[in-house]
Amino acid sequence: MLKGASQQMDKETKSAYIQMGYAASIGIAMVVCIFGSLFAGRYLDNKLGTGNKLTFLLLAVGITAGFWNLYKLIKTNFNDEKTIISCIKNEPHRKRPPPIKN
Repeated sequence: MLKGASQQMDKETKSAYIQMGYAASIGIAMVVCIFGSLFAGRYLDNKLGTGNKLTFLLLAVGITAGFWNLYKLIKTNFNDEKTIISCIKNEPHRKRPPPIKN
């Protein structure tokens, strides 16, 4: 009986760690999209002599792509609310105090 409970806790812990890894990758994905497009725009502007037009255009594309990746990552990897909700409910500081009797 204890072995089954231990395995269930291990699955929940593993799922929580995987979700934390995905959450950490969100920032990296945003930075790569935004700064990658910014540097590409600067390079193309210097190469083609177009001022700052391509920099602003590609920066807007990079910001849009970064938030689109964020949306897709959250939508595909964080649809398992049971693990998150069960972890929150098990935290002792989140439990409601008993009602005060008058």
